[in-house]
Amino acid sequence: MISSLDKTVGCMVAMRNKLFALAALVLLAGCSANPIYTTTGVVLSNYAEGEATPYVLQMSDTEMACSLGEGLDPLLYSFSRVTAPPDIPGSLIMLLAANCSEKRAWEAELEYLREDYAGNVPAAKDARERAKRLNAETAQRRYMAFQRAIAAYDFDPGAETLECPFLFSDQDELTFLVGVLTGMQAIVNDANSGAMAGVPRNIAPQAERAATCIDNEKWGGLPNAVRSLVWLLLPDTRPALSPDPWAVLENSSELAVAKGFRVAMALEAVAAETFGRPDVLEDVIARFAEAENTIVVNDDYRLIDEIARDIIQFSSDKHWTANYGYRTPQSFFGKMSPERAEEVETMNLDDLL
Repeated sequence: MISSLDKTVGCMVAMRNKLFALAALVLLAGCSANPIYTTTGVVLSNYAEGEATPYVLQMSDTEMACSLGEGLDPLLYSFSRVTAPPDIPGSLIMLLAANCSEKRAWEAELEYLREDYAGNVPAAKDARERAKRLNAETAQRRYMAFQRAIAAYDFDPGAETLECPFLFSDQDELTFLVGVLTGMQAIVNDANSGAMAGVPRNIAPQAERAATCIDNEKWGGLPNAVRSLVWLLLPDTRPALSPDPWAVLENSSELAVAKGFRVAMALEAVAAETFGRPDVLEDVIARFAEAENTIVVNDDYRLIDEIARDIIQFSSDKHWTANYGYRTPQSFFGKMSPERAEEVETMNLDDLL
């Protein structure tokens, strides 16, 4: 007969075996889930960097591109809970998302100008406040894109001795460069919001240093355009014997047309608005419109040229709305008034009746 002690020991052994089996099931369940999440995150990040990003840069539809940024960013970055943050594609994706916020801010500002032109004070105030809030949202998103670009390439912009990041490809160079540019845009957006976003201004000299790491001629004058904007914002950062910032901006715009993506021209327009140079603004808008007939847009970076066009178009629309109460008519893009130098030809419709 089996003693009571033997029965007790047998029960304890059986219970121990069950606990081991249960623990093994829990561990197996965890192992079957987390590696899948991690692998999926890595695959998605690699796909976004290797395939989605080049595809999007070739798009001409800026609305669709920015919607992609808003929709994809939460999905892509949710995997940072189980794997390394995908900062390289994430910088460009957040940049696109910021463009959506900015376009909404533009529409609010144009509404403010229309209501102000019509003398509707309450509606103008409401639109103005909405524009400020949307500028704050844009600034926050752009500051995040800047931080991701810096983190992606382990760049220390505050180091005593500048050490440029190792950039493997043209796409890496572009990602780093537009991330730096986005940091400068974040400062401008925050200023337009009344400093609601709290973007630190010390990223301006950081952007100026980072821009020196990129070949200026190869990238259509954009690095020097970024530096010039910083020199205007913080004159102490301007190197001794450097050219006048406005001359550098104009030269950068010429390089932009030659390279087939006019981002430097858009930056010249932003600088002209920010620092009160209507003469420069009128000139750069006219030059941009004139280039429409001659430029050969770089197919690999068509999207950034289209984004530049949106910026120039908005600058023109602001002027027209403030002065005439409506956006720039299509046939007057490049001009700052409804007066034509030549007589307008009209179509004879008699034969169609």
